[in-house]
Amino acid sequence: MAQAYVTETGSGGTGPVRRGSRLRRLYDTLRGDRGIWRRGIVLAVLALVLALVMLLHARIPNTVGNLGSLTETFLPWLGVVFVPLLLILALVRKSATALIALLVPAAVWLNLFGGLLGDKTGSGGDLTVATHNVNADNPDPSTTARDVAASGADVLALEELKASAVPVYEQALASTYKYHSVQGTVGLWSKYPLGGVRAVDIKLGWTRAMRATVNTPNGEVAFYVAHMPSVRVKLAAGFTARQRDTSADALGEAIAGEKLSRVILLGDLNGTMNDRSLNAVTSQMRSTQGAAGSGFGFSWPASFPMARIDQIMVRGVEPVSSWTLPRTGSDHLPVAARVKVTTP
Repeated sequence: MAQAYVTETGSGGTGPVRRGSRLRRLYDTLRGDRGIWRRGIVLAVLALVLALVMLLHARIPNTVGNLGSLTETFLPWLGVVFVPLLLILALVRKSATALIALLVPAAVWLNLFGGLLGDKTGSGGDLTVATHNVNADNPDPSTTARDVAASGADVLALEELKASAVPVYEQALASTYKYHSVQGTVGLWSKYPLGGVRAVDIKLGWTRAMRATVNTPNGEVAFYVAHMPSVRVKLAAGFTARQRDTSADALGEAIAGEKLSRVILLGDLNGTMNDRSLNAVTSQMRSTQGAAGSGFGFSWPASFPMARIDQIMVRGVEPVSSWTLPRTGSDHLPVAARVKVTTP
């Protein structure tokens, strides 16, 4: 005898019904939760404070421990780290107030850095340049030199050159670059003739910056190579950057007085484009990474890059593409760019 089976529609129903029931119960629970707006007030306040810090970072004073510069150095990470953290806490607390408040710092971060998330690299260009802080304690300078030269750079700048290692770099790069000059702890290697080579005084008492004219096939370009003094984060003193700031002002003054209209700056500035203390330089030049790069282009530390303190900046030259190179024996990543020297 045949029997007819009827599916029950209660809690033992089919899969889709059970999933719908769960969502309905969750919705009913949240709708009936009168504390959903009262919980997470502290999280909401923290979210708004985070938004204010990012929005008004230029107003954070440098008078105490250079707190403003320290904040600006790692400014992108405020949103990358704290917005997801606050989101998780808001979900755990089941706080609608905190979730809505989080939209504010998320919007501020996207306004500040959203443009860097896309790929702005182009094609073409007529000159490839690269720069690398090779690290004075580099265990294998010869391999580092060959690795950077393999990038195809027409002009290469190296910083933190130890006197005893200079002959090693010169030998490793001789087959690729016919022309070069080393001034103090910085050097410039070029496939094209150099002229007007001189040290640039950045108020240190020893040479860590230089200037040279490179006679490219499309005309003369003034190249500056610089290694700004190091900065430190100390518990008692904060972000110690006074000497770096003084040197940045001196470098900015030298570039402002440059007679050639086309200028390229290569080097380790020990600061990011957001750092107001580098305004003497950044206000008159464009970052190739910001104009024609993909992503943030962080270059330091090489083991886990958190900031772009190695810079390629231009004036009177059009950036086409910008990128970081693979890790070498240094604690910095090399950075490179393709630019257009010719004018329309």
